[in-house]
Amino acid sequence: MKPFNHAVTNFKESIFSTMTKLAITHEAINLSQGFPDFEGPKWIIDLAKNAMDQGHLNGNVGKNQYAPSFGILPLREAIANNYKRFYGVEFNPLNEIVVTNGATEAIFCTCMALLNPGDEVVVFEPFYDSYLASLQMVGAVIKPVTLIAPDFSFDKNELFSAIGPKTKMLILNNPHNPTGKIFSLAEIKLIAELARKFDFLILSDEVYEFLTFDESHIPTASFEDLAVRTITISSTGKTFGLTGWKIGWAAGPADIIKAIHNVHQFTTFCVAHPLQVAMAEALNKMDEYLVDFKKQYRNKRDLLVTGLKAAGFNVLNPAGTYFAMAILKEGENDIEFCQKLILEKKVAVIPTSAFYMKSNAGSSMIRFCFAKTDETLKAALKNLN
Repeated sequence: MKPFNHAVTNFKESIFSTMTKLAITHEAINLSQGFPDFEGPKWIIDLAKNAMDQGHLNGNVGKNQYAPSFGILPLREAIANNYKRFYGVEFNPLNEIVVTNGATEAIFCTCMALLNPGDEVVVFEPFYDSYLASLQMVGAVIKPVTLIAPDFSFDKNELFSAIGPKTKMLILNNPHNPTGKIFSLAEIKLIAELARKFDFLILSDEVYEFLTFDESHIPTASFEDLAVRTITISSTGKTFGLTGWKIGWAAGPADIIKAIHNVHQFTTFCVAHPLQVAMAEALNKMDEYLVDFKKQYRNKRDLLVTGLKAAGFNVLNPAGTYFAMAILKEGENDIEFCQKLILEKKVAVIPTSAFYMKSNAGSSMIRFCFAKTDETLKAALKNLN
């Protein structure tokens, strides 16, 4: 048999899948993979059920059939309205937003649409692992820049060295997984200055935009002159606790979105129609929902961080996302430590070395997920004491 795609043959199983399997095998409490162990809002689920039931009533044929490839217009309008209401950023729902099968597909389609083999792409490490896979499949040259603990700032000189005439794109994840960092205004302004100087695009992954605790999120596209070169990617999974629905999107200039859609239409073509109908309605009710949502996750963060500190962990308090990083003691290794936690403490977390390709800093840190019920978090903390 002739060989497979060389990029794909080098892929390993996602660290999230690996740790979840180990958690199941050893009956450990799973604080590794980033999904809630509780159900999303019932009122949104009911909206989806209603959309399915109403799909063929009163001549309204279609809600259980293919959706438009770009996404249903009410959903794109709701997405556009929220960007304008919350951030003052304007997107035309007709041609500047494409709905995708989660943010991960949006990332993949963006890389496939905009990059050529040999293009250089700057990525901050630690990084979400799908960035690396998408870039490898397109044949891009990856230029990592390391975020340095404990505040996860970057070295300006390292960033300057990574960027040059061949730079085609920079990937920015803000709020940042796995560190919980929110990039400062000064950091984004520096990136913006470099983007203008070297004329590169910014893929801005903002799926945790509403999971911030002490300050509001500021989209990259809202910065001066960045709207014309930024692809804003987000989703509803993290915000509504419905990660299995896989409703994401890319928003940006019409010519860029058209190129991304050209890939999307031959990848998944469209996203589940009744789920889009439900989410369009849900996005229009964000104001009343977000108050309790932010309070709930702030309490979960505080419960986990306080408990981990009491258990002797050097845990860092995240400014955003639903993850917390802990720095291991000198001489401890992240993979060995995580294996030990599963076997001896029955708690599964993520070894962060999987998110690095340049620095070995990840081997001294682990990541906890607090998108879990209070009962789950308390049980895990009891095991860790």
